[in-house]
Amino acid sequence: MACRESSTLFRAADGTDLPMRVFEPVERTPPRAGIVLFHGGALREGSADGLAPHCRALASRGILAVSAGYRLLGRGATSIDDCVADVRRAVDEFGRLAASRGPRTARLASGGSSAGAHLAMLAAMTAPDPGVAALVAFNPAGSDLLSVEPEAQRRLEQQVGIAPNRLIEYSLVEFVRPGNPPTQIHHGTRDDVEPIDSVRRFRDSMVHAGNECTLIEYEHAGHGFHYPGNGGHFNQIIDATARFLLDRIATSHADTPVVGPPISSDLDQDSA
Repeated sequence: MACRESSTLFRAADGTDLPMRVFEPVERTPPRAGIVLFHGGALREGSADGLAPHCRALASRGILAVSAGYRLLGRGATSIDDCVADVRRAVDEFGRLAASRGPRTARLASGGSSAGAHLAMLAAMTAPDPGVAALVAFNPAGSDLLSVEPEAQRRLEQQVGIAPNRLIEYSLVEFVRPGNPPTQIHHGTRDDVEPIDSVRRFRDSMVHAGNECTLIEYEHAGHGFHYPGNGGHFNQIIDATARFLLDRIATSHADTPVVGPPISSDLDQDSA
């Protein structure tokens, strides 16, 4: 199945414009689910182009997929708080876009890779309304930040622009509560950025709280294993993600009404 690609912009928390790449199935029937993804790069690198292959592959499976940017540290963002604020705005814009494309609000997910996955999960887990019905994370960072050595914690606080002793406010496991969105995580057992044990602790905490959280482990895979040609796992990851979104999310919310006004299309630009 082919897909249609376009690009648009959304407004960052500071008023600047940020990119959003849109990938839609080329079918007469509207997509039954949607997901907005955020790239990795330690909050200092990367762009909305980074997860375009994933979005393109998901769109070919009948899913509305969007890759969105956010301000980077040293390039518009002064701290991780700015990045989280932009992710929340992107999720809101994605909801409006999806309302005009077909998927209902209760069928939408967010997620991403590494730091982008951390931002998406943090935004959803710390808001009164997560704005999405599910989360998908490719080798997410920040699962259990307080498990690292105190010196490493201080370095992290400096690197992401926050005051000392604030790291707990960004550790995902600290925000596990009953009612967190269903979550699917893809992680390599040899990830040297985010140890698999930290992700397992997060998964166990989610399950203990009564949440759905599936951790799919990839033996001997390192960080960034989910990209095309990097370990040969790409198709397996896309297939599992598509099943999660279409079978778990779309089916369970079949009768949920559409919410939100249509997005204006004056910024859409055909990039295909």
